[in-house]
Amino acid sequence: MFTNTFIDLFAGCGGLSEGFYKQNFKALAHVENDHYSCESLRARMKYYGYSEKSISVVEKDITDKDIVQKIKNELNGSKIDVILGGPPCQSFSSLGRAKDDNSMKNDPRNYLFENYEKILNYFKPKIFLFENVMGLLSAKFQNKKVINIIKKKLGKNYKILDDIDKMVLNSCEYGVPQIRKRVFLIGVRNNINFDIKKIFNNINKTHYTPTSNDEEKLKKNIYFTVRDAIGDLPSLKPGQGKIISNFKTKENCKLLDHVARTHNKIDRKRFREMSKNKWTFEKLLEKKPYLSFSKTIQNY
Repeated sequence: MFTNTFIDLFAGCGGLSEGFYKQNFKALAHVENDHYSCESLRARMKYYGYSEKSISVVEKDITDKDIVQKIKNELNGSKIDVILGGPPCQSFSSLGRAKDDNSMKNDPRNYLFENYEKILNYFKPKIFLFENVMGLLSAKFQNKKVINIIKKKLGKNYKILDDIDKMVLNSCEYGVPQIRKRVFLIGVRNNINFDIKKIFNNINKTHYTPTSNDEEKLKKNIYFTVRDAIGDLPSLKPGQGKIISNFKTKENCKLLDHVARTHNKIDRKRFREMSKNKWTFEKLLEKKPYLSFSKTIQNY
């Protein structure tokens, strides 16, 4: 039995939707422009028991003038409880800015949050979830912080947490074998009597991080590493990979999709330097600028 409803904007292949499916939310619509991502969305809805008639994926550019009407047509009068979405993050990410000569200041994706706001403030669900990369916190438009612009626009009809630091969640604190921080901006509609702080206070962090102090480690599990998760997989060189029939685990099984990307020489050089020195990509560009994308030496 479904408890609440949601729509997913900038849905991609459904990463955000997946958690809501698992909590028994009903998907009313997904909005996504990429065809192959839309195929994945349809496949996941089918997996979760949606009939062909009830599978709803709006395969359309979210900037189209008639996007609100297209979504309305999919809803068939149903009320939305939650709107979720993460606009493309390349123009906010530190990697994206490092790769672009103009730090992506002229990238049209900088303004896609305005389409999220347009849809949000038209349908006015009870709650919204807006997810993005950490670079969102430092990005600026015309000397104004992007996060403050977004908070003002999305906060027109919603209560939003003032403390930005509490909006930052790290995947490794929940048992995921990856250190990945993301900004989760959550809003509760103004006419609902609910303290927005409770949402973040009730998020249970089950694992500590590599930088946690002794107090933060109390009653928490040690974080998982990539080695913990996949360290028993056979070693591969770039471009190698195949189906392994008798993979040695607790249950002998077929190992599928264990394939390494064909990294070029310059990529491998970057990875070696980052691994050896424990550098981020930004630190690599600072210390070894000749390894940047725009200045790559083809025969290095």
